[in-house]
Amino acid sequence: MSQQYPQQPTQPHPPQPGYGAPAPQPPKKRGVGKIAGLGCAGVLALFVIAAVATGGGGDDSGDTSNKDKAVAADGKPGGDSAEKAGAAEEKPQAEQFRDCVAKNGTATEKAAVGHVTKVTGADKRNDILDAAEVFTDFSGGLMGPHQGEGKLIASAFTSCYESKNGLVTVYDKDGELLANANY
Repeated sequence: MSQQYPQQPTQPHPPQPGYGAPAPQPPKKRGVGKIAGLGCAGVLALFVIAAVATGGGGDDSGDTSNKDKAVAADGKPGGDSAEKAGAAEEKPQAEQFRDCVAKNGTATEKAAVGHVTKVTGADKRNDILDAAEVFTDFSGGLMGPHQGEGKLIASAFTSCYESKNGLVTVYDKDGELLANANY
């Protein structure tokens, strides 16, 4: 007699739910463009809020009747005094710097500061990010022959002005960097 074995199923495994279906995909990451766009929108919103909080400048650009008319200290209108004040505003900063170095500086600092032609940003300090610029009549830039004088000028500036987070940059006559220092 022959024994009969139970018949094997034709499929190797019984069907299971999800068997043969593709694997689930991970969630999509945000694209760089979308992240950058949202970041730019946030910065723009910050500027708008800051402008609204400070009053937006109060320019009154629609009123041209009193535009460009300056009033002198004695109360009389002075036609070009606003232009003169703007042009003379830079010269006193350079003179104030020279005077400070003349009082407190060394002989080499005094000689180097004699070449200063213009100083900007020394009068505007908020201790957050102060940036002053000193322009000279030197030439050659950072690797030129006047690099040492540029460093002396930057050092003298740090002796005359104080800031919690200031940077003074010294330039030559061509606008090239001579030296910089924190003050």
